[in-house]
Amino acid sequence: MQHQYFLLNKPYDMVSQFKSSHAVRLLGDLHYPFPDGTHAIGRLDHHSEGLLLLTTNKKVTRLLFQGAIPHKRVYHVLVNNHVSNEQLTQLSNGVKFKIGLNEYHTTSPCEVAIVNPPIVQFPGAYIQSDRVPHTWLSIELTEGKYHQVRKMLTAVQLKCKRLVRVSIEDLHLSNLAPGQVKEIQEIDFFASLKIINY
Repeated sequence: MQHQYFLLNKPYDMVSQFKSSHAVRLLGDLHYPFPDGTHAIGRLDHHSEGLLLLTTNKKVTRLLFQGAIPHKRVYHVLVNNHVSNEQLTQLSNGVKFKIGLNEYHTTSPCEVAIVNPPIVQFPGAYIQSDRVPHTWLSIELTEGKYHQVRKMLTAVQLKCKRLVRVSIEDLHLSNLAPGQVKEIQEIDFFASLKIINY
């Protein structure tokens, strides 16, 4: 069977699924002719945007998430204030947040930087006002706890206003508009993710 591979700029307020028991916007609402058996690899929550990978190849999720080498993901995040050097250092070195009733997680060291301008050039649902200070951050992660980026920011007293995944390894959002889909060749897909197709 010849599998197919897709890059999507997932819009705001859409879940990373084709089916749901809830009344939510679904991937099928994009009206793109995805073949039967297409599914998302990983996910972005409904109020996050950006690069989402889809495929008909069921083994990709295992290869990507259970491999010996963690994969890099870069997020561009709009926060509601000026960001201090101290906050950048805290985020880079690792912060602690709650993940259960009496359970906490301390994030691994990661790359965090202020980006101006960000890669993200498409407007989002959040209207940025010139009267209120804002900062775009680039955060590169190799781990993926639930709502990790938002919780990291909260831990250093920053509020996430917009979160856009711009890359996964060497696959990039580039100039894909929200809701736009791009199909890529299998050999390029695996090479860009740095995983072996076996």
